Amino acid sequence: MSHQKEARQPGTVEENELRLPKDKSEQIIDALNTDLAATYVLYHQLQKHHWNVEGAEFRDLHIFLGEASEHAERFADVLAERLQALGGVPHASMSTLEQESPVEPEDERVYPIRTSLENDLEMYGDIIESLREHVGLATDLGDHATAEILRENLVQVENDAHHIEHYLEDDTLVR
Repeated sequence: MSHQKEARQPGTVEENELRLPKDKSEQIIDALNTDLAATYVLYHQLQKHHWNVEGAEFRDLHIFLGEASEHAERFADVLAERLQALGGVPHASMSTLEQESPVEPEDERVYPIRTSLENDLEMYGDIIESLREHVGLATDLGDHATAEILRENLVQVENDAHHIEHYLEDDTLVR
């Protein structure tokens, strides 16, 4: 006979050992699940571009997009673990991640790399705005550890977006 507890449902919040009141945890968990969903959509789009990049700057872009997708994948893991520590259930199914994401993924078509990077930059901008908002929320609710986790990733997200801006300069991506 199994001694396992009943399955926890998404959207439920349990008491946590971090001594953050449940009402505050619920707000933070909701924000982190939004960031988790957006991060996974970004990860998959960066991977798509990593796989399909072509052209004169193939090698540099292939490496950059691979590294940027690894940054997103690592952050998704950090978010999911923090959600769990706060008593929440991280979004995990592909359909839920896409449905709950505030950013729209590209369709299946393969676009020229300049268009792909412009789409990535747009997505990064939306994620940057969301992360800034959620840093403020976590700080206001007294969850300084979560705010720090979000701040650390915000630096990486802004850095990756800045690199894309450089690739999109007029003297790059040979036409």
